[in-house]
Amino acid sequence: MIEAHATARYVRTSAQKAGLVLDLIRGKDVNQALATLTFARKSVAADVAKLLRSAIANAQQKDGFGGDVDRLFVSACYANQGPSQKRVRPAPMGRAFRVLKRTAHLTVRVSERPEKVVAVSGAGEPAKRRPRTGAVKKSAPAAKRASKKAKE
Repeated sequence: MIEAHATARYVRTSAQKAGLVLDLIRGKDVNQALATLTFARKSVAADVAKLLRSAIANAQQKDGFGGDVDRLFVSACYANQGPSQKRVRPAPMGRAFRVLKRTAHLTVRVSERPEKVVAVSGAGEPAKRRPRTGAVKKSAPAAKRASKKAKE
């Protein structure tokens, strides 16, 4: 199973805002994730889409890659806080307000889904399911109501 990642450092957004976009694509197929990022209404979505494309390209360069990009999915993605730039904004009466311009380090990890194995019984018929061991019982109030209706 192939696993690759890409990291973008010092992206000019806060880690919290980037995390909102990363939550949208976590666990999805890469094609579905790219489509989601295309229509996301956050400016950091463009940076995340570029990062996802880079992770896909890294996976294609790995030895043992099957060649099918459709089998890749976003296995993990996260945003860590980077260094903050400190600036000063003038305020009334000679005061000053501190402005923090935050940065984030974004990481996207893609993995290859294992191939689906279909079990086939020996006679060429699909394998039959075994019945579940724990039968579903009616709850006590529902059983009482059913017995009351039966008596009436």
